[in-house]
Amino acid sequence: MADASFAAALRVSALELLAIHRRAPRIVRYVADLQKWLLSQAALALHFERKLDPSRPPLTASNLAKFLVENRIASQNTAVSHLKEMAHYKLLEPVETTDRRTNPLQASGYAETLIRQWFEGHLRSLDGMDAGDRYRRSQADETILYRAQPRIARRLFNDPDWYNPPESIALFARSESGSNILHDLMSRVPLAPVLGERTWIGDVSARLTAAEYVISRSHAGRLLAAAQNQGLLGWETSQKSGDCWISVKLVLDYRRWQASKFSVISEAVAEIE
Repeated sequence: MADASFAAALRVSALELLAIHRRAPRIVRYVADLQKWLLSQAALALHFERKLDPSRPPLTASNLAKFLVENRIASQNTAVSHLKEMAHYKLLEPVETTDRRTNPLQASGYAETLIRQWFEGHLRSLDGMDAGDRYRRSQADETILYRAQPRIARRLFNDPDWYNPPESIALFARSESGSNILHDLMSRVPLAPVLGERTWIGDVSARLTAAEYVISRSHAGRLLAAAQNQGLLGWETSQKSGDCWISVKLVLDYRRWQASKFSVISEAVAEIE
């Protein structure tokens, strides 16, 4: 939070996340909800742990449920439903086995490509802060993702600063496509060292938001109205469209929330020789 280059790193990361959305809008819309994001990361963690060590438990509904026991982010029924949805979106595929009782799954090549884009986008942002070589290392050794992602997922699952964000962030992060909308708003914030109580960020409306993030106009309108009611954003006119401002509270809450994730990613990569 104190690093002068962190705001720029966050903007780069937000733009990269939005670029991934544009490449795979249906999938990213589905996981742009914090609970589904956490469940997806947990499933991938089990997949990569098994990929590196075949003696580790396979990705199954029961094993994913065990992953969730500590913080109760989701019920077993929710976990089972989520795995089915991931399979529907071609993110998971069945593993050939003679034991039909377990129904093990594995991440598809497509899922691995998407999570690598997410992972290496964050590495580039971190490198931009301290002139590091994380991204170069990951490009040279594909197993860095396999080793780092489970560490990241397990730590974020047990980090209340991440999975239980302040209400200003939860309003977006716990709604369909809300994380994408939040990243969009934040990508427009000027990189000034000091922000006023309100920062103007350009044209925002339910119509434009719905079209960009493949959601209904009514859902977009409700989300923006709820944020306005909390004093997190507003408009120059009463029409709830056109030039929009966001509050310094929303900006700082977002930066603090993202700092938790960036710290975990940096630590996980640093531990890998």
